[in-house]
Amino acid sequence: MKRILLVEDDLQVCGVVKRGLQEENYVVEVANDGEKGLYMFTINDYDILILDIMLPKISGLELCVEIRKKSQVPILLLTALGTAENVAEGLNKGADDYLVKPFKFIELNARINSLLRRANLNSLDDQKEILTFSVISLDDTAKTVFVGKNEVTLTTTEYNLLKLFMKMPNKVFSRQQILEDVWGINFDLSTNVVDVYINYLRKKLDKQGCPKVIQTVVGMGYTLRENNVNSK
Repeated sequence: MKRILLVEDDLQVCGVVKRGLQEENYVVEVANDGEKGLYMFTINDYDILILDIMLPKISGLELCVEIRKKSQVPILLLTALGTAENVAEGLNKGADDYLVKPFKFIELNARINSLLRRANLNSLDDQKEILTFSVISLDDTAKTVFVGKNEVTLTTTEYNLLKLFMKMPNKVFSRQQILEDVWGINFDLSTNVVDVYINYLRKKLDKQGCPKVIQTVVGMGYTLRENNVNSK
């Protein structure tokens, strides 16, 4: 059975979420503040973490940063702050997905299933596969990315996004295609989450001296290619 750590200080939300997930056959453990959540993560193994952002002692964003120093376990943020800026901040701290309060349990369950499905697919891929493009190399066994000799630290979602591009360079992906392939979501999130992640990925590659190979194709989407006058 999959184990979930829920870090949430609202006892009513905790109760509803925990009961619902237990009915879906998950093992759910709860921490009501960020400090306890970090401790529980340190001493136990979990398949996914669900973190409220506004937590006592250690915030969900701070907790996310600390966890990312140690693990690539999928992280889903719960937030009452649903602006694009709030969502972007959470993703930039290393979260893989987010859900704005109030939310319906059916959507929470779908997001969890999607994150676990992607994590499971990655763990089952035991065939050594090294993808290269320009100065980027991606080792899908070690789950590492290098620009030249410099390793690039990516979140799980950033890694999956880069892997999608590197598997099919020169292919133009629409935002909806990226949502489906990377997030496992086949509906419009009504946010710029794809654009936000593209921006973060570009910055991390740029910082290591990578050429600008993730390009915008105006009106169509994004692609991985060498310099092209029709993209930017």
